[in-house]
Parts: sequence; structure tokens; C-alpha cells
Amino acid sequence: MIRVLIFSLLITLLCSDCRSANLSDPNTEKVSVLACGADQMDVILKKTAGKKVGVFVNHTAVLGSKTNGTHLVDTLKKVGVNLVRIFSPEHGFRGDADAGEDVGNSIDPKSGVPIVSLYGPNKKPKPEALVDLDVVLFDMQDVGVRFFTYISSLHYLMEACAEQGKKVIILDRPNPNGEMIDGPVLEKEFKSFVGMHPIPVAHGMTLGEYAQMINGEGWLPGGKKCELEVITMKNWNRQKPYSVPNKPSPNLPNDHAINMYPSTCFFEGTVLSIGRGTYHPFEVAGHPDLKGMYAYSFKPVSIPGMSKTPPLEGQECYGLDMREEPVPHQVELRYLIEAYQKFPNKDKFFIPYFEKLAGTAELRKQIISGLTAEQIRETWKPGLEAFKLMRKKYLLYP
Repeated sequence: MIRVLIFSLLITLLCSDCRSANLSDPNTEKVSVLACGADQMDVILKKTAGKKVGVFVNHTAVLGSKTNGTHLVDTLKKVGVNLVRIFSPEHGFRGDADAGEDVGNSIDPKSGVPIVSLYGPNKKPKPEALVDLDVVLFDMQDVGVRFFTYISSLHYLMEACAEQGKKVIILDRPNPNGEMIDGPVLEKEFKSFVGMHPIPVAHGMTLGEYAQMINGEGWLPGGKKCELEVITMKNWNRQKPYSVPNKPSPNLPNDHAINMYPSTCFFEGTVLSIGRGTYHPFEVAGHPDLKGMYAYSFKPVSIPGMSKTPPLEGQECYGLDMREEPVPHQVELRYLIEAYQKFPNKDKFFIPYFEKLAGTAELRKQIISGLTAEQIRETWKPGLEAFKLMRKKYLLYP
């Protein structure tokens, strides 16, 4: 009881300014304060009392809405939670590793807690990493997109915990693309780490909702169920715009890039640069062979902490500047179709990775055959309607 009272005072000091920047004007009406799962430390303390705790987190697991908010790991240690192990995803615990870069195990120098990397060859926690734990807290900022790999990491954590009889508690956070449900539904033959489940490109769910779907739809091997609990947010709905305080990965540096990501990530399955090696990734796209087709150009360079060896490094790339484009409310195909139509060597435009991102072989064929964006979108409708019906069962927020 004393520990809870001490923490209540601490959390008041740490998060006195934890107000969402997009909430109502306090001069006209009562302000609703967004409280993510991690902000509800009184609840977390009750759930972890007397338990050996692991956390699956990265740099986005902070309390409050500021970019310099206190990290969950530091807070748990400060209030006396028995924190035994940290698990980290793609991009590492500090969020500064390149996409696809292998990150090894280490020790967090600040807390002294061992870190087990769950990216590279070891994406699923091994039994020995869970055997001495009672519960694992999962807290990361997702962006609501199928090929953003944090949901795949969540799947593997739930799978391992189901096998070992360990509980997972999701500390829920907003989905900055919460209203968007769009794109082709993944077909099973294209399953990979960038698409594990039969869902559309943009799924419109929080990680807490998504975890319930993984359990409820029997997506864990053998239909196993993970013991699961969600600490839900207070004062959030998916119609309310949300500004992400900490960039969720090195190459999603701002809200506009995050909102463009469901549409522009398809360029990663082509020979074009999507702006890795610039300060505008997922907001620009180009290639040297498009010279003369576009006036805008950029040159990818090595940027430590963002992209160490970007595609087309050092080459002048001509193409699309989408930094001022309105935020799309759907998966927008016109950028991809336009670039394909202007590319001089169309046989070289797509690479095999495109099918993994699309989750289907049809999208490439449809673009090559000359279908318009509207015609392609019509073919998505049956799959999207079926997904929306399934999704309803797992929603926790309006």
C-alpha cells in the first residue's frame, strides 16, 4: 500500500503534463486526458505484485505524451517491480537499428536488465527466456499496418507464452491510422514476417484489440490460446486524430509519414527509393531512371540512426514529392500506378518482395494490366467486408 501511495505521487510529478495535444480547448470545455496503458501504473503494480516480470518494449514505451517521457523500464525499476528481462523487436530497444538489421542480446546500461533481441534469426522467445517469468508486459507504439512488424513480434510472443503457460499483458496505445481499414487481404501463400495473418494492409485496430483477434481466431499454432489481458486506454477513440510523440521506427519520423505509410510502403517492393537515406522517408519516392519525368529529385545518403546503407545511395533520384499531400483516409494507389506508368523499363519496376508486402499476386498483375486505382479497389471489397465483420468481435474502443 505504501509503495502504491509513493508511486501515485511520483507519477503525478512525471505526467502532470500528459495531455494529448489534439484534445479540446480547456477554456471552452473540460479536457479529457488520454491515459495509455503504461500511464496507469497503479493498475500495473497490482497486476505485477509479487511476480517476476518481463517486458517486450522499445523506445516508444514511455509514460505521458512527451518525446522525453520517462521510459516504462526506468519507471518499473524505480517503483520496485521485479523486472527480470527485456525483450526488444525490430530496430532494437533504443529504436535506432535499420530495417532488417540483426540486433544482438545485450544489457541495458541504465537499468542493468538483460535485453533479449527478438529480431533476426531469433524472432520467438526461447523457453529458457521465459521459464523464470510469471508475466510479460507488452508496450510499443504500433501504426496499424500489416507489414509493420510489431504485430508479428506480438504473435511470436503470444505463441511462446502460450506454450510455456505465461501471461501476456498488453499496455494499449492509440493507432494513429485507427480509422483506416483498407487494402488487399493477405493470402496464406504469401505469409511472412511482414504479413502473418489474413488481414488487410490497414487493419484499424490497437495492439490490444489485435492480440484478442490472434487468440480468438485461433491463429496460434494448434489453436493454442495465450493467457491475455489488456490494460485499456482511457479517453481515446479512433475518430480522434493522434499525434505520435516518439517516432515508432527510425524511418517514420513524423505524423504525415506515418499516415502515408500504408500507401507508400508498396514502393519498398519496387526498384525505387522510398526516401531511406533522406529526412523524408515514406514521403518521397524516386529513381535515377525517372530523370526527365519529374522535376523533383533527392539523393539518398547514409544517415546513422535512420538508414546506414540506403538503396540507391549516392544516386540522384527523380520522382514524387508527397510531403504536402493531404493525409489519405484509404490505401492510396495513385502514387504507385503513376510511377509505374512513367518508369521507362517496366519489366524492372517490381521486385519479388512486392508480393510479400501486397499479400497477394494480384496487385502487381492489376497494375501491369492497366487497371485504375478505383477498379483495383473494387476487387478488395469482399475481403474487406469479411474482415470488418470478424474485427467487430474484438474492438475495445468506439
